[in-house]
Amino acid sequence: MPASIIGLSAVLFLESAALASVSVWFLVEILTTRVNSVGGSILTLALALGATAWVAAAAVGALRGRTWVRGAALTWQLCQLAVAVGAFQGIFAQPLVGVAILAPTVLALVLLFVPSTTNVLRRDPD
Repeated sequence: MPASIIGLSAVLFLESAALASVSVWFLVEILTTRVNSVGGSILTLALALGATAWVAAAAVGALRGRTWVRGAALTWQLCQLAVAVGAFQGIFAQPLVGVAILAPTVLALVLLFVPSTTNVLRRDPD
């Protein structure tokens, strides 16, 4: 197993752990504070939990050399890139949050396109 695959999987596992932490924090906030929309809060929590499962599955799939990981990981990294760019802009800009999101995103994108990673995750025509 190439080091790039192990590195990609490690980044994805760290991202899924961060998503799980945010999901738990969000659940605590829903249960302990007054929310404007219960339905919207529950939907947002469900989306966060789904994203957590998706990224964790991609991490496991990377270690197993599954071809679908390329699309799943790339899609997630592009979503994170959009959030990171947004964190640098506007009235409520949080540059430290932007850097914290951008750093693993760039690392995962680089690892995703390293030739040793693409060789493992490519689809071989039968």
